[in-house]
Amino acid sequence: MLKVVQAIDRAQIAEVATDDAAALEHKLQAAARVFKDRDGWLPPHQRIAILRRLAALMDARRDHLALQIAREGGKPLPDAIVETTRAIDGVHNAADELRNFAGREIPMGLSAAAENRWAFTTREPIGIVAAISAFNHPLNLIVHQVAPAIAVGCPVIIKPASATPLSCLEFVALAHEAGLPEPWCQTFLPDGNELAEALATDKRVAFLSFIGSARVGWSLHAKLAHGARSALEHGGVAPAIVDRSADLDKIIEPVVKGGYYHAGQVCVSTQRIFVHNAIADDFTERLIARVEKLRTADPTLKDTEVGPLIQPREVDRVAEWVDEAVKGGATLATGGERLSETTYQPTVLLDPAADARISTLEVFGPVVAVYRYADLDDAIARANALPVAFQASIFAQDIDIAMRAANRLDASAVMINDPTAFRTDWMPFAGRRESGYGTGGIPYTMRDMTQEKMILMRRS
Repeated sequence: MLKVVQAIDRAQIAEVATDDAAALEHKLQAAARVFKDRDGWLPPHQRIAILRRLAALMDARRDHLALQIAREGGKPLPDAIVETTRAIDGVHNAADELRNFAGREIPMGLSAAAENRWAFTTREPIGIVAAISAFNHPLNLIVHQVAPAIAVGCPVIIKPASATPLSCLEFVALAHEAGLPEPWCQTFLPDGNELAEALATDKRVAFLSFIGSARVGWSLHAKLAHGARSALEHGGVAPAIVDRSADLDKIIEPVVKGGYYHAGQVCVSTQRIFVHNAIADDFTERLIARVEKLRTADPTLKDTEVGPLIQPREVDRVAEWVDEAVKGGATLATGGERLSETTYQPTVLLDPAADARISTLEVFGPVVAVYRYADLDDAIARANALPVAFQASIFAQDIDIAMRAANRLDASAVMINDPTAFRTDWMPFAGRRESGYGTGGIPYTMRDMTQEKMILMRRS
């Protein structure tokens, strides 16, 4: 049995049964059986209807789902409500996308050999999807991995994070209540990591959707069955550049939101802030003042802004990194204290060493580091210096500065006057280099979970 606890105080919420190797084999056989039976594939109109009913069922349980996210994942309730709303919209998004989800005509007659022929493509589901998810968005990430599979007609087996399985279990149960036969969407809660790897690398799996650490993701990617595709979403050490032309009255809130949303436990959380010398003192003073007002408390309270980290050991790690940075020459501007077993004070560090872990690795905690710069290109070079690359920001009123940074920052998306953590569920979302593989976002995942088939007809 798996004990599920509240992130804030480690009090037990529930106990859920885990799956062994026999259960995994049963689930894979069930998924393979329904996919092999082409006559039994659900037509698009049925899949749309199921997704619409699923969204309605989620909407009816909106408050319950949000509170569950806050309890098991530690996300402050206001943000958990936003996550639930996004998840419901994401299910609709998958259904909407099917209205324009089509193949294309392949031109013929362009050579004598191609005369009197007509060719077009259709889109077919790729096969069984194995999805391994993360704790930080325990409902919306599940939607991003499962709703596209339902939409395009792939059987999916979803493994939620062991710390936050309840949102996933409820979502899948609601999908079945909405009319989706169980073999098309199954949960998997393994006894250990070995079984999770067995799921991902099984030869019957055609697509792996993985959200989590780069070490695990790339290891699984290397072991996939021949022909299997994957989408990997790892983390970054997201940079934000604040130009001297930035409007400080308007940017402090988005910068703070980007750095401390969900206690920094976001793969595109703002971690490194490069500020022009001309405004560095003013910016830092305002940043510190706002961070010191952040309310760190029980995430189920409506006025909480920063909640707990997912495990006490993560608080240990963050504290160790901050102490290391200070010993290495960084100035501790605010924060730096453990508030409880599971919470850490929102922290600002000034000018940590370039080789400090806080400067080079994803902290996944409520800490940002501020660095001064004199030359924009130097700030861009420092922002681009790491082997990870995901989303980045430039704050500037000077359009030339903004566009120069946007064109030169090594990132899959550059936000101008918005935080690095900004995301909508229909936009492309992808890590570069060590940060990921493939493109997330519901429409993009749907395309990845299908493959084109060309049909050619020779006319007499």
